[in-house]
Amino acid sequence: MAAPAPTPCCAPIAREPLSEADAADLATLLKAVADPVRLRLLSLIGSHPGGEACVCDLTGVFDLTAPTISHHLKVLRTAGLIDGERRGTWVYYRIIPEVVNKLGALFAPLAAPAKAQNGSVDVELLTA
Repeated sequence: MAAPAPTPCCAPIAREPLSEADAADLATLLKAVADPVRLRLLSLIGSHPGGEACVCDLTGVFDLTAPTISHHLKVLRTAGLIDGERRGTWVYYRIIPEVVNKLGALFAPLAAPAKAQNGSVDVELLTA
């Protein structure tokens, strides 16, 4: 029985290994969005018409108290994913695109498969 043809490996998710500092920065961002409420808040703010959302628009979406929502918004803000501006009694939040894009770039595969040290990228899949 002939061996199956080599199959190219999947595209990598990074151009090069992360530095220690980049890994620490990304871990902070990932920790901030690793909560369902915060992930939903981020998506609500990012998809809100005009690119910003009043905290008054966000609190009614959840079955949580206003202080709990404020805590989650503070975590997102401290991580640098959102920014806020007080207008009267309300705070309006907006996404910081360049920071949020760092998360997307981490998981966006590159167009070409990874190249091994010797230039080969083929992986041989054996079937029983």
